[in-house]
Amino acid sequence: MDRIKTLLAWSCGKDSAWALHVLKDDPGVEVVGLLSTVNAAGGRVAMHRVRAELLDRQADAAGLPLWRAEIPDPCPNSEYERVMAGVVSRAMAAGVEAMAFGDLYLQDVRDYRERNLAAAGMRAVFPLWKRDTRTLAGEMLDGGLRARVVSVDTRQVDASLAGRDWDRALLAGLPPSADPCGENGEFHTFAYAGPMFRELIETAVGELTHGDGFAFVDLRPV
Repeated sequence: MDRIKTLLAWSCGKDSAWALHVLKDDPGVEVVGLLSTVNAAGGRVAMHRVRAELLDRQADAAGLPLWRAEIPDPCPNSEYERVMAGVVSRAMAAGVEAMAFGDLYLQDVRDYRERNLAAAGMRAVFPLWKRDTRTLAGEMLDGGLRARVVSVDTRQVDASLAGRDWDRALLAGLPPSADPCGENGEFHTFAYAGPMFRELIETAVGELTHGDGFAFVDLRPV
């Protein structure tokens, strides 16, 4: 049976990393690359503000090519869709048949992805969809996934989480309203070790900055 060539949307965080692990175990799927959205001017991952150099190190550790979709900051939706249409065209020319996402619960986001990809003749795949986040968090940690919190919505959780490892101690200290996987946007992470990587990605925690209700820590490659 031919495996479906699949491009994985890569945020640099734990959910996309675990999605890669799940897809690698699927005999019907061949992950051929990681797709990341990067702010063209700043050279950082959109939303997470992780340095693009660390994306390169993740891709190297995963043994996969990194596809960068460069967007302006701020980025109007029309420009985002133009850039992504170019990525989809390139992917289809390379024989890619599907795009995978680490989304868990946001139905409107899933509908948007499925609709746009279907219009281009591609499938959307969601290997973690509707998983219970507490069970999933335990599965990730038991499986060896290691990640660091890089951004925090300070309206939902304390800024002191920024720069900490996403581990059982952190989960135990979250307020009851917070999702253990950050599915309400409470925090975002950078995955640096796990079964999807062939080596540890070493980082150092740099400056902590604040803006628009968020706290960001600057991870530096070591």
